[in-house]
Amino acid sequence: MAPIPTRFVVVFCVGLGLLVLYAARRRPRTSADYRAPYYAKKPLSDVEQVLYHRLVKALPDRVVLAQVSLAQLLGVKSGYNYYEWYNKVSRMSVDFVVCAKDATVLVAIELDDASHQRADRRVADSKKDWALESAGIRIVRLQARALPDVAAIQALVSPPAVPEIRA
Repeated sequence: MAPIPTRFVVVFCVGLGLLVLYAARRRPRTSADYRAPYYAKKPLSDVEQVLYHRLVKALPDRVVLAQVSLAQLLGVKSGYNYYEWYNKVSRMSVDFVVCAKDATVLVAIELDDASHQRADRRVADSKKDWALESAGIRIVRLQARALPDVAAIQALVSPPAVPEIRA
């Protein structure tokens, strides 16, 4: 009997591996696939909770959302590679978004703690700021160690004054 060529063995093994992967992806998911290792956690830290309640109190005629993905806030303009641009922001989020009652975004708010002084965080923050600003969304950065009071929040969130032009 002639020996089996190495090339045949390699092709067979790769094909078998692909078949196994395909079968695993086609397997119906069950509840057991999602039962572990998850645990419930608070979506907001203690300082974020304080700011959230101040935002709600300061802005009773606005909608305040917490931990919002940039993918929910930003669309990709026609003519650009959707997936390329979507992937740049899909894993980013902002701490808070203040909206008008019709869900129009008025301002995004980031709560920065000491970790935002690290070089890698400054780079990530810049990318987030650039993406939001390119869509015309104003971003306000607050320091966790110096949370604004209700009056300061109202002043921060109100739209910037537009200078009057006289003819």
